[in-house]
Amino acid sequence: MKVTGITIIRNAVTNDYPIVEAIRSILPLVDECIVAVGDSDDDTLGLIRSINSPKIRIEQTVWDMRIRKGGEILAVETNKVLDMVSADTDWVVYIQGDEVIHEKYHSLINKAMQHYLPKTKIEGLLFHYLHFYGTYDYVGDSRKWYKYETRIIRHHRGIRSYRDAQGFRKQQHQKIDVALIDAYVYHYGWVKNPKLMKQKQKNVVAFWNDNDEAVQHFQRTEDFFDYNDFDSIRRFEGTHPAVMKERIQFKNWELELDIRKKNMPMKYRLLYWIEKWTGKRLFTFTNHIIKKKFRG
Repeated sequence: MKVTGITIIRNAVTNDYPIVEAIRSILPLVDECIVAVGDSDDDTLGLIRSINSPKIRIEQTVWDMRIRKGGEILAVETNKVLDMVSADTDWVVYIQGDEVIHEKYHSLINKAMQHYLPKTKIEGLLFHYLHFYGTYDYVGDSRKWYKYETRIIRHHRGIRSYRDAQGFRKQQHQKIDVALIDAYVYHYGWVKNPKLMKQKQKNVVAFWNDNDEAVQHFQRTEDFFDYNDFDSIRRFEGTHPAVMKERIQFKNWELELDIRKKNMPMKYRLLYWIEKWTGKRLFTFTNHIIKKKFRG
């Protein structure tokens, strides 16, 4: 079984992405990791080179900044790196620049890849998600945060990154058949110093909106992100991945958020409580069809 990791990254230093931690978290799972480094305004290339692993293969790319709607550029760049994967690869492990996989799941993930390797009807492995918010002490628990997403796909050209690169689909936008595994992706995209969080949003807003006037208006807003503007969060009670230890130690801001707050319309409040009672999330967008569940 051959496994290849892939990721894309651009301006990681400026936007303080935990890309080094993301890559290190998947290196034990893969034989090779292709890192597509976009044309950056900082030393992102040097940052990736500093990881200094023989498994890493760096490819430099140029992002087409004319693709400016709905995050489509992220899927375009992800598909570029998918096309760089060697033909003899069986599984592709995809990680985004603000995602990390806890080492406690490595054994189970390996078992799942081995188990489903000959079961070709399973096209991907689906992960649970923890979306950290504000600090490393809180996670979002409302419908705003996607519950699952595919981060391992079978390697063939019919599966492509979809829309804003959150997930994958087949040709004609067909959903992929997946096995849900009992492992989590730790998403840290909403954990930053409030000033840096707002600056990052201003830096990337053009990837999501092709209306120049709207982009310029957002870039003129205050340089501070208000973390109190959330719908529902809870305290995180577990441990963080070992690769995150140093980053967490050097956190330079404090937040105390009220987890009792539930700021959502009545319809979503009802759906929120149905999910809490039943474990099922109703009426939600997905890129996958769950065919199996693997607990190792």
